[in-house]
Amino acid sequence: MINTDVNKLVDHLFRRVSSQLVATLTRIFGSSNIDIAENVVQEAFLKACQTWPFKGIPDNPEGWLTTVAKNAALDVIRKEKRFREKEGELIAWYGNLQESNQKREFDGKKIPDDRLTMIFLTCHPCLTRKSQISLTLKVVGGFSVGEIARAFLSNEEATKRLITRAKQKIRDENIRFETPSIAELSERIDSVLNVLYLIFNEGYSTFEGDTLIRKDLCDEAIWFTSLFLESDLSGHQKMPSVKALLALMLIQSSRLPARMNDENELVLLAYQNRSLWDQQRINAGLNYLEQSAEGPELTTYHLEAHIAATHAVSSIYEDTDWQRIYHLYEKLYSLTQNPVVKLNKIVALSMISGVEAGLQELKEIEGESVLDGYYLLPATFADFYDRLNDRPKALEYYQKAFLMVGNTPEKRFLERRMLDCSVERSA
Repeated sequence: MINTDVNKLVDHLFRRVSSQLVATLTRIFGSSNIDIAENVVQEAFLKACQTWPFKGIPDNPEGWLTTVAKNAALDVIRKEKRFREKEGELIAWYGNLQESNQKREFDGKKIPDDRLTMIFLTCHPCLTRKSQISLTLKVVGGFSVGEIARAFLSNEEATKRLITRAKQKIRDENIRFETPSIAELSERIDSVLNVLYLIFNEGYSTFEGDTLIRKDLCDEAIWFTSLFLESDLSGHQKMPSVKALLALMLIQSSRLPARMNDENELVLLAYQNRSLWDQQRINAGLNYLEQSAEGPELTTYHLEAHIAATHAVSSIYEDTDWQRIYHLYEKLYSLTQNPVVKLNKIVALSMISGVEAGLQELKEIEGESVLDGYYLLPATFADFYDRLNDRPKALEYYQKAFLMVGNTPEKRFLERRMLDCSVERSA
């Protein structure tokens, strides 16, 4: 077994399995001991990396990891007297794993595992919004500190300190690992939805690695969001925003089959085979988007879902209603003041008023420090200059973007664009 193959499988399983194990062990050890739960699970995955290349991947790798994590947890319990009473609970959980994986009660409704309760814990109102999101992405989403830092356009050391302080706050406040009441849950919905939105985005366009898309992350975010629709939150004032987010996720994920070609290369929206789009997801998303209009609040999820829907209902790229998309981005920017949203608004402007108009506005945000290292800024410059047939300038900006991008498919795309510009320049 080649080490790289094992590492890829372990990374895949870490995303899928670690959050469940960390959540269950946090329930057993107590919410003040999230670090212990994380360390136990990391030990199991480290042992997999050390063992599987030589002994082969077991028939049931998830079960293998669960067994190793259970044994590591037992070692902790037997070494520390304060956890002695937890041994029976751990053994009972492991011995009756199938039953524990069945849906548990959530205020009269069913939930499938401990991860939803873990999200409620990490989104507790005693934490700042940024701390809530960072901690949830770390322990529930399986994100690395680096990935979380990039989501906030921050640095890794500051993000690590933020997560450490969040765990300490949970310990200091003695926050219990339990399903909150509906009244308590109402205080956490916005943070939970923000976390799920970020998890989906990472799956839709992974920052680094050999693949651009992590469909498992997209589907998990959709699944968690769907749980709210099955809970007693129906009728709650925030419910329309839940439906809007679910609509956005469903419509966006409908395009996943067309975003990559057979050579694992990125396919831009303009060139995607729209017959590959998942029409069932589009229809479900449009249905939820229509239902989301019943509330009094217009959220960012509503606006983004409407943008996605505008693309989805266009049978061909040339029929896209760019005027509508531009106005939706205007509203979205007025709510968020997000420079990335402004960048997208400028792209829409270029489709309405021409590339020169877009380029003029693009130059006005080039120096904004918050976009330093954001590869789509130079990539957009490159595309604009490319559309203006200024190949030297396009090549210059494609090269800048290439140095910033982290995943292989987008690197290949930029390499191809640089090669095209170089060939035309020398011709």
